[in-house]
Amino acid sequence: MLAKYNILTVTHKRTNLKDIGDFVIKVDDQEALKQQLQQLKAQFQIDELFYLPTCNRVMYFFTTNHQVDERFIARFFQRINPDMPIELEDELDDIVYHYQGEEALRHFFDVSASIDSLVIGERQILRQIREAYELCHSWGTTGEYIRLVFQQAVVAAKAVYNRTRIGDKPVSVVSLAFQQMLKAHVHKGDRVLLVGAGQTNQLVGKFLSKYEFSDITVFNRTLDKAEQLAKTLNGRALPLSDLSDYQEGFDCLIVCTGATEPVITAPLYEKLLQGDTERKVVIDLSIPNNVAEAAVEQFNFEYIEVEGLRNLAKQNLAFREREVERAHKVLNEYIQQMPALIKQRQIELAMRQVPIEIKAVRERAMNEVFHKEVATLDDQTKALMEKMLAYMEKKCIGIPMKAAREAVL
Repeated sequence: MLAKYNILTVTHKRTNLKDIGDFVIKVDDQEALKQQLQQLKAQFQIDELFYLPTCNRVMYFFTTNHQVDERFIARFFQRINPDMPIELEDELDDIVYHYQGEEALRHFFDVSASIDSLVIGERQILRQIREAYELCHSWGTTGEYIRLVFQQAVVAAKAVYNRTRIGDKPVSVVSLAFQQMLKAHVHKGDRVLLVGAGQTNQLVGKFLSKYEFSDITVFNRTLDKAEQLAKTLNGRALPLSDLSDYQEGFDCLIVCTGATEPVITAPLYEKLLQGDTERKVVIDLSIPNNVAEAAVEQFNFEYIEVEGLRNLAKQNLAFREREVERAHKVLNEYIQQMPALIKQRQIELAMRQVPIEIKAVRERAMNEVFHKEVATLDDQTKALMEKMLAYMEKKCIGIPMKAAREAVL
């Protein structure tokens, strides 16, 4: 049965992230995606199909009794993207991973446990797998055999997170910056100035909200975006042009804008201080830096910037990578259980007719074979006989089911 499992996948490991889009099903809505998946199943004689697109991979996990060779793979992706660039078609062997049988299961378990992720140990992939599976299941493109793998992979991934430290030590720049901010003794009652309202500072905002920071002022070139972010933080919003006139002081300054020149110059920083001599914390998440070198050199503040955070992220990622071997040992325990689980389910499916046939034998005995004899019985005897037959029916159904399960285990 394991030989039926196949995975065709394109990931960050073999191609540029932008090229992964050429292997994704391009549709406008979920109904169109459902139709595409159903058409793929029919055209390529696939029994079950699970589809997972993320920012750094696309995966087609399916079962089939037909051979999956180079010709199959070429036809498969030509069907998905008829406009695929010729140079990519010529490189399919180098770009597309094909896993079959136990290898397919191992890859799916690795992905679920974030071992094969762009960032090892990030749990977001498990949520993405759950959501993708729920969609495919609701559309009927998956069945019993992918369900078994999915359920076992979820349990295995949770065991990896519980029994290893693969998810320890943050590796995202924003989470590291916030961790360093807390180490610098910035407290939830302190005054925070957030300069910029783009995606990075929106992530910063989530941390500020989680840790209940309450005195936040957001500055941005576009006031609407500043207001949107400030609303989520119960803070205030001001245009970036007002920053030089701000006189209410601050304890922590977090800056990330798209500017290519420094936003926080030495004269502007001095204005923001308003004569305050307390040591401040300044976090610069911009590339290039938004805090001028002159300000860093002239003023005494705790400076947290991207390059230092990147080095820390590399150290933390190296720590996570050392946990991969332990994680594989955990996953292997669950992968080894799969043949027995699949065999047990096969037997259960094969024996679904047993209860129906036993009930049919009972009905035939009562209404045909022994019809005349039953007709001569009084009501009390008939009731006793019905009770006995119901007992025998239940036992006759349970005995072979139990024997089958024990044989597999």
